[in-house]
Amino acid sequence: TYMVPSAFITLDELPLTPNGKLDRRALPAPEHDRDSGEGRAPRTPREETLCALFAEVLGVDNVTIDDDFFRLGGHSLLATKLVSRIRTAVGVELPIRQLFETPTVAGISAALSDEARAVRRAVAAMDPRPARVPLSYAQQRLWFLNRFEGPSATYNAPVALRMTGALDHEALRLALADVVARHESLRTVFAEDAEGAHQIVRDPADARPEFTVVETDEARLRDDLPRAAGRPFDLAVEIPFRASLFALSEEEHVLLLLTHHIVSDAWSRAPLARDLTAAYAARVRGAAPEWAPLPVQYADYSLWQRDVLGSEDDPDSEISRQLTYWTDTLAGIPDQLELPYDRPRPSVATYRGDRIPFELSEDLYARVSEVARRVQASPFMVLQAGLAALLTRLGAGTDIPLGTPIAGRTDDALDDLVGVFLNTLVLRTDTSGNPTFAELVDRVRERNLGAYAHQDLPFERLVEAVNPERSLARHPLFQVLLTLNNTDYQSALDSLGDLPGLRAEREPIESSVAKFDLAFGFTERRDAHGTVNSLHGVLEFSTDLFDRVTAGTLIDRLLRFLDHAVTTPDVQVDDIEILAGAERGRLLELWNDTAREVPGRAVVELFEERVASNPTAEAVVAGEEALSYEELD
Repeated sequence: TYMVPSAFITLDELPLTPNGKLDRRALPAPEHDRDSGEGRAPRTPREETLCALFAEVLGVDNVTIDDDFFRLGGHSLLATKLVSRIRTAVGVELPIRQLFETPTVAGISAALSDEARAVRRAVAAMDPRPARVPLSYAQQRLWFLNRFEGPSATYNAPVALRMTGALDHEALRLALADVVARHESLRTVFAEDAEGAHQIVRDPADARPEFTVVETDEARLRDDLPRAAGRPFDLAVEIPFRASLFALSEEEHVLLLLTHHIVSDAWSRAPLARDLTAAYAARVRGAAPEWAPLPVQYADYSLWQRDVLGSEDDPDSEISRQLTYWTDTLAGIPDQLELPYDRPRPSVATYRGDRIPFELSEDLYARVSEVARRVQASPFMVLQAGLAALLTRLGAGTDIPLGTPIAGRTDDALDDLVGVFLNTLVLRTDTSGNPTFAELVDRVRERNLGAYAHQDLPFERLVEAVNPERSLARHPLFQVLLTLNNTDYQSALDSLGDLPGLRAEREPIESSVAKFDLAFGFTERRDAHGTVNSLHGVLEFSTDLFDRVTAGTLIDRLLRFLDHAVTTPDVQVDDIEILAGAERGRLLELWNDTAREVPGRAVVELFEERVASNPTAEAVVAGEEALSYEELD
């Protein structure tokens, strides 16, 4: 009975590749009406477990064995999370590529076998720990940048919340101390000895977070908030977490939570918000928070990471395997993309920047998602293909390296931990040969899946291995960043609305920092049912290189390119429109309107008139010599 079809699809014709073979990826997936109960129920204990894991990660009530992970809202980050859950629950190592190839419980179950890769050791608390705890690889990079550039606000990570209602200042102070006591990373300082940098976790009694209350008003807040957010940390002596409370009135406050990136990433905001909410609610009642102990702390992760990756001296180690992949993949990568700059690049980057918000509409996002489903990719991959192709059209060449952060939480014991787990991947996109947009997305998919399978190699070690020409003027290996924020960050901020007697909402903080030439960031927007239906975008750009008008033009062109590309994905990328009607008219008509009336006289006559009207004017120059019109005549 396992071969009995669960659904039939009628096609007018079979999709074919350019070589005339069956294009399996272009075959439509069976549509099961989940509300009507279509789709097969699990047939084995393993499929029951996988259905439960799918439902848990996707946040849905139930999943059949025929439901497509990506059609239910899955994406690359959730795929990593699901692979981690499968590793723990089923005891096999599932390559993330397999989930893209067979994104259903039935497909995954069939792919799993006793010959699957051995499961790597899970993160566990280490007791006792060694006297000297090394930095994680992500921390090592940030520590190096801090020492190299000096203390600055470049890697500060601020979150501001406007809270309306009766705020208990003392309960908030105690709650902040509770959170710092719970998360060792927030009370860690970084020392240096002959062996390099290492972590020192301070005792909770000696690591009370700085908590400043500032009386202000709306006018002064515009300066007070960014000034506090830009105050640097001395990582060697102070814990990398502080809070400032700006009191606008008895019923109106703005809370700034500031961490250094060396101890937190975007995902960390969710557990930080949840734990602060629970601690404040308890302290308002006059009690200490009661929460389950964290299974591991960040120092445990740092030690585990070194152990799992192994030594580069061992050619069979995980780090050696990944190093080989990346050095092969990035061989010959361009040192710098030639972008449409307004000014020459300075010899040393100032990191001064500006930001422009924009929107990816519901209609456009729906078509982006449809193209992603067509080639079994993710919306991020479609956005990446669009951005890479646009940069090619703007003169950047056909070898387009883009950077993107990846969560790096490859073990579910890390889900509730505040810390920096992210790594940076270099996604190299080949736009050569004028492919169709669908073909380009397929190229992106193949390259990205390889990158996801080798995501543990630290970016800084990768830079050392590839050894591009180093410069203080630009970021190594890539200068354009692309991110799609689909973490629990916004829902975590929403949970702060549950603070007793308070209503909280995010307070914007003006940022003037740009770490890259261009950084396109997208954040999911959800409808009333929790379904992603559009994207909010922000372009962060270096003001060393770009004017605001130019940056705005890049946004317009990207949206126009995507709109055309996802409407007709079989069109070749060189034929996709990137100019607006007015811009095209200006380039082709206004700027080319150089016709002039030509007098009906011979050149000799015109020359004689010129000699007569201004005989001493300079007519010919050759090196040091010059002739007037009279002399030339």
